[in-house]
Amino acid sequence: MSQRSYNKMWAEAHLELNRLLKEEQLESSVEPEIDRVVFFQRVAVLYMRYLKLFRQLEKVYDQVIHPQKRRAIRPTLDGVMGRVLELKYDMVETEFSEYHYLDDVLHDMKLTPADLEVPIPEYFTSERGKEEQERNAMLMKMLKKVKVGRSRSRSRSQEPINAPTMSLEEAVKVIQIAERARQGRLRAKLNRESRNMNWMYRTDDPGADVAERAAVCIQKVWRGFIQRRKTRIAREEEMIFLGMAMDPKYQKPLPSEIAAQDDEDKTRLTREEYEEDYQKTVESLIKQLKDVEGLDISKTMKDQIRQWFLECRDTVGTFPEYPCEEDGGSAPLFVNKDPQQLIEELAAKEEEESEKTPAVDSLIDDENEIPGLMMLPSAFLKDLKEAQSNYTDFWKCRNEQTNFNQRHDVELMKEEQRKVVEAEIRKQVDEEMRQELAKLKLVVDKEKGGKGTAKKKKGAKSGKKKKKEKDLTSDRTLESLCEELVQQRLLKLPNNHRIQEFLGDYSYLGTTLRQNDTEPMPSLSDVRQVVSLYAVLPLGSQAIHEKAPLIKAILLAGPSGVGKKMLVHAICQETGAALFDLSPLITAGKYPGKAGLTMMLHMVFKVAKLLQPSVICIEDAEKIFYKKVPKEEKELDPKRLKKDLLKSLKLIKGEDRVLIVGTTKDPQSAEIKSFCKMYSKIILIPRPDYGSRCILWKKLIQKQGGVITAALDLSSLAKLSDGYTPGHMVQVIQSVVTKHRISQQETKPLTAAEFVAPLAKIDPIFQEEEEAFKNWYTKTPMGKKRAKAATGNDDEPLVEAKAPKKKK
Repeated sequence: MSQRSYNKMWAEAHLELNRLLKEEQLESSVEPEIDRVVFFQRVAVLYMRYLKLFRQLEKVYDQVIHPQKRRAIRPTLDGVMGRVLELKYDMVETEFSEYHYLDDVLHDMKLTPADLEVPIPEYFTSERGKEEQERNAMLMKMLKKVKVGRSRSRSRSQEPINAPTMSLEEAVKVIQIAERARQGRLRAKLNRESRNMNWMYRTDDPGADVAERAAVCIQKVWRGFIQRRKTRIAREEEMIFLGMAMDPKYQKPLPSEIAAQDDEDKTRLTREEYEEDYQKTVESLIKQLKDVEGLDISKTMKDQIRQWFLECRDTVGTFPEYPCEEDGGSAPLFVNKDPQQLIEELAAKEEEESEKTPAVDSLIDDENEIPGLMMLPSAFLKDLKEAQSNYTDFWKCRNEQTNFNQRHDVELMKEEQRKVVEAEIRKQVDEEMRQELAKLKLVVDKEKGGKGTAKKKKGAKSGKKKKKEKDLTSDRTLESLCEELVQQRLLKLPNNHRIQEFLGDYSYLGTTLRQNDTEPMPSLSDVRQVVSLYAVLPLGSQAIHEKAPLIKAILLAGPSGVGKKMLVHAICQETGAALFDLSPLITAGKYPGKAGLTMMLHMVFKVAKLLQPSVICIEDAEKIFYKKVPKEEKELDPKRLKKDLLKSLKLIKGEDRVLIVGTTKDPQSAEIKSFCKMYSKIILIPRPDYGSRCILWKKLIQKQGGVITAALDLSSLAKLSDGYTPGHMVQVIQSVVTKHRISQQETKPLTAAEFVAPLAKIDPIFQEEEEAFKNWYTKTPMGKKRAKAATGNDDEPLVEAKAPKKKK
């Protein structure tokens, strides 16, 4: 596609965004909805529309090469992603379930289940900075050092192994046994060859009847072979005609598809080239503006600030306090505000004052509140409105017929970079004017006898200081901390897995089961979408993480082999996150004592914040919250992390892109109250259903090097493998599809029977074990709400506000 097509797609996206913003504004003025089903439908339709818009904007942001346009698209893309997350939370709070089945919405909007897939923005991987590359290089270097050190220590510790002593008679006996066995094998081989030679040179002359019968037999076999081939070809053509099978010419990518993919790759290279050119122009413009306009800007700012000093002196009688850097310095003092902005500020102050009313008034308001469901307030709508107005005011009507190559506009850059230069100069001016103001105050105070300063100092001392968290490693560098964590195996490099490798199909029976009052188990496709929303998108974008609902820890619960560890590594790969390991088996015996445990957690969370985004993985998370520690694990002391880990969880703030991901295959053995207090989101991963098993067998066999033919009945294989996890399937495929078997595929294609024997040797996940997971999930807070809503005893959810506390 050309750049004109992507610009048109950008315009269509903003047109849809404008419609959505208008509908959202109308939605805020509508009365609360009492019917939960109707409200969920409204939210689900909005969710699907924003998801479609998200996919469209992501494509535009990836393929547009104009640097300044990409900077205008990015806030819109982040805002839409954040709004998708907020609507997901609204759906969860409405249905009391992490998984939703939107068959009716897809049917009404004429979409397919593939449109439910949450795309991962390409810029998560392409726009990773140099810091991340340096971090990965540093970790690789440290890991190599650790491996070399361990190999040397092992070689030193290994002692020469002495061969077992044997007497002469025993040695002769062993040699005799081996020699007799060799001679027996040789005689058997000679006898077999002689029998074959006798059969070849047999001279029996068959009669005419025997020759005729042989010819008829050959004809039967040949005609049967020809007819079976014709029947097979006719059946394949019929299946293609009915749409039940794919035409072989479409199984391979078409030349047009390959050319389109090549064009996209070339566009990305051009985009990087234009970006480098843009950055060079920015540096030269900043230098030029500082040299030409720097002195005038600085002089103007100083004159304005001195005028402000004098005006405050004349009106109040004293010099003002200079604004601190956290408040923006002197910048807010000289902002030109419209009357409308002043009215809005006054209205906001009045709202703040009205919020600070006594608790009695709030109780009265809660009693008179109309019950119903409303969407939660959004933190991204304001950003979306600003992005929409920016596009409408500037980019929508901009004529770019002369800019055929889509290069950056230097004049537009000057206006943007002038603001950057002013901000840099303002910092220097603020430092100088603070000193000048202090000198003025000293002169005035000396004239008055120095009374004013003493009062101000006393007042300054009276203010309470907030307690800061103690830094136990303030004297150590980041590199030394990382090296120690690598040596202790607490910091690792993630495996190369992507979220799309977590294969699974859409749950086609979810809506039907819910209509029959049966809670369905989620499909692997649903799990992939939830992990993308809760983990990948917030970790990948700082703007989303700061404003979206904060998730500090998620738990992946499911039987062994369903892909929990793979999802952890996929989250790290998609977002470029550092991987820390606090599993009980890893931390056992390390940093003993209370002080050592505090130091270990402090180091892990400090480095995780410095290297953010970061993922802290805890395998076998149930061990930390054991109801009763088994005898064989008492030496490991798995529960020693329990209290300090909950305290460290509170230190993760909204600006920290740090996520704790726990995995468990035995959640029933943990204290459910503490477990759910630690993990705010619990994602249940079941064994794959029939559709997912079909996809898994096909993709995993092809990944191993196998060829799928008509001889391999995938449907029967998927039916036979009910209860087996993806880990079991990988194990079976690796044992069957070997290098030797791959070389035989042309003459002997793969069949389903080859996979049955090794599959039968593995114990599957039985229905009882899956029901145990399902029953455990009903005891979690979300499961309790879902069960309560399903039985019709749900009294609380119709009012979003918290119920007032009763007085004693």
